[in-house]
Amino acid sequence: MTDSPLHDKRIVNTRAPHQAADLDALLRARGAQPVPYPCIDVAPPEEAAPLDEALRAAAEGRFDWLVLTSENTVIALERRLSSLGIDPQTLLTARIAAVGPKTAESITERLGLAVELVPEEHVAEALAEALAQAGGKRVLLPQSQIAREVLANDLRAAKFEVTAPVAYRTVRGSGGADVPALLKEKAVDAVIFTSASTAHHFVDRLEAEGGSLDLLAGVCLACIGPVTAAAVRNHGLTPTVVPTTYTLEGILDAMADYYTAQEKDTV
Repeated sequence: MTDSPLHDKRIVNTRAPHQAADLDALLRARGAQPVPYPCIDVAPPEEAAPLDEALRAAAEGRFDWLVLTSENTVIALERRLSSLGIDPQTLLTARIAAVGPKTAESITERLGLAVELVPEEHVAEALAEALAQAGGKRVLLPQSQIAREVLANDLRAAKFEVTAPVAYRTVRGSGGADVPALLKEKAVDAVIFTSASTAHHFVDRLEAEGGSLDLLAGVCLACIGPVTAAAVRNHGLTPTVVPTTYTLEGILDAMADYYTAQEKDTV
């Protein structure tokens, strides 16, 4: 797509290895050159007993809602349910909610479960509000070890009984391209962050591998949503692009608009 604003742009993909392919495919479809640089990976919780107990309770019908807030959570549940010998279909005694369409798609593909609720705005605050309107009492909210507490707190404030076991740990990724060297050569046009964790671990990894934040001057920093953008700001960086639709397609559309505006400014 030589007419795409992203054509020939070298764009760093910071997603975990098991998630990077989707974004790579979307970038190539727009003529961009994906640069692999996994900044996160997932690992099982250090103590699995609370998650196991919660999943057994869910299989026994003791929750009104199963709420999932990321594809990583879905993957973690898929693996743990398999280890426990629990059929995901037994979880259908609960209603299923997802924070956004990609998570909902992953729930259907990996667990075979129909998702009943996805908020219009794909953030925790909107999900809490939608659940409060939908009703129910007992919520199972498996999540990352470093997940924000806002969703659990908002649900408890709305009188839900929330069980929030750790489903996985987010750890720093490895492998991929030598991004510090590429940045030094001015051979990177943009970096995409799809979660706060990708932003935090990108900074950690970049500095651990001999790079510095100064190398990001002039590089488009694209954040999938406001929470991710806040994480970027916490490192003293300025987000360049934050879409109004918090999806992979949304972030690429916003990047295309950014580059189109840049081209007009230089004419």
